[in-house]
Amino acid sequence: MGIRALIVDDEKPARDELAYLLGEHPDVEASQADGAEAALAAMAVSRPDLVFLDIRMPGRDGFDVLAEAASLPHVPLFVFVTAFDQYAVAAFEQNAVDYLLKPVAAERLAVSLDRVRRRLAQGRAGLTDALGSLLAGLGRAGGGLARVAVLRHGRIALLPAAEVVLIEADDRDVGALTDQGRYPCHGFPTLTRAEERLAGQPFFRANRAVLVNLERIAELSPWVGGKYLLVMNDPARTEVTVSRNRVRDFKERLGL
Repeated sequence: MGIRALIVDDEKPARDELAYLLGEHPDVEASQADGAEAALAAMAVSRPDLVFLDIRMPGRDGFDVLAEAASLPHVPLFVFVTAFDQYAVAAFEQNAVDYLLKPVAAERLAVSLDRVRRRLAQGRAGLTDALGSLLAGLGRAGGGLARVAVLRHGRIALLPAAEVVLIEADDRDVGALTDQGRYPCHGFPTLTRAEERLAGQPFFRANRAVLVNLERIAELSPWVGGKYLLVMNDPARTEVTVSRNRVRDFKERLGL
């Protein structure tokens, strides 16, 4: 069974060295990403089985990658390539995530790959829970998915949550409304699943069919039947009704 691997490191020499070492293992096919943004895009499209992830990177670090990866439809295995302290190493081991200390030794890499092969042979169940436990163990419990994957122009695009006005479900699919238009969501088969994955982000279930981005509300007012009417901050000034049984929670979220 071949292993599709992704090497994520902001330093090209480090990526090239690890790629060279992986070349000694014929069942591993490795690609590279130079940072968190490139890694998340590659993971959404190429769906690697394994990610060699550097933790310390400028801008968004490896923990940001880890938090968002837990919400991808295809969760990969992670091997951390780092020089972290013993506390972090213990957390990695406890949650069944391997690590390599820099500089990477060929012998230690071979041991890690054997672990990966065994884990892949056992199946992928529990990977999302393992990532969540790892983040919690390191005091970095994620605040939910910070990106929304959508199908746009034949590709999977990762949109920052701030760009999403609302997420709605209809008879066709679950879609994200943005200032540029509506796009089908990738990895959200139902609105309930979207709500779960976006927990911790500024989204609220306004009614049975719509999640609104609270930070994209332009105006709101009481409406008939104890409901609330929202006007969203998008070019179309989209209107959304908050169901009567959700008004109390809505007002609490906004501190009203």
